[in-house]
Amino acid sequence: MRLTIDGHRVGYDDRGGDGVPLVLLHGFPLERALWDAQMPALAGKRVIRVDLRGCGESDPSDGPALMELLAGDVAGLLDALQVERAALVGHSVGGYVSLAFFRMYAERVAGLALVASHVAADAARNPNADEAQRTLSAGRDALIARLEAENMMEAAVESYLPRYFAPSFYAAHPDVVERTGVMMLRQNPRGCAQLQRGMKERLDSHDLLDDIRVPALVLAGEYDAYINPAMLRETAAALRDGAFVQLDGVGHMPMIEEPERTADALAAFAQRVRG
Repeated sequence: MRLTIDGHRVGYDDRGGDGVPLVLLHGFPLERALWDAQMPALAGKRVIRVDLRGCGESDPSDGPALMELLAGDVAGLLDALQVERAALVGHSVGGYVSLAFFRMYAERVAGLALVASHVAADAARNPNADEAQRTLSAGRDALIARLEAENMMEAAVESYLPRYFAPSFYAAHPDVVERTGVMMLRQNPRGCAQLQRGMKERLDSHDLLDDIRVPALVLAGEYDAYINPAMLRETAAALRDGAFVQLDGVGHMPMIEEPERTADALAAFAQRVRG
């Protein structure tokens, strides 16, 4: 399904159900289908899955897809669906969007979950970034240039897919890795270039931690190549009502690598959320 929000079409699906809606936001360069395996565990809950600009059924951004712009898309969609408050669940860049949404619309947030995502600014603006984050940041401009020059997604697949999963997952599940690559290939290359620009400009969100007083979840993968799980444990500890879950043997894609354990963590989070 699609709705037009401020002149841009936003892809989404809305499974009716009880309680405070969960809004699921995917990572880069993926789409809302990323969460398919978690849907059965959330049966009975209202779940709204959203495609970020340039992904899935959503139009690409005309300029940098700033996290605040994407948060505004989510807010506009919730307005159209007559949803006053929701619990946001964001994977990777979806987590950055969730944090931007909280900064802009804190009163509308009933819960906040970061899945393989963190609160730091891009390494280009963060002198304390670790080596993994510096490497990721250093490659953004070259990736943007290739996406726009080639107008194909192969550059993003080459950059991200080899590091998305735990090392042992590639040999054990080549079919799943291939399907993930196919999902990445069907996204909009120019839209994904604008997403990269938006990620470069994201704000540091450490200042929000004291203000997030709703139920929160921070979910980490033991072998995440991009984010040190120890850093995510510290983030969870800084939250007033934060829970930390580390999935052993998992990389940056817990919803694919360990779909059942990820679903259980999200279901437990949903039970903690109140209107």
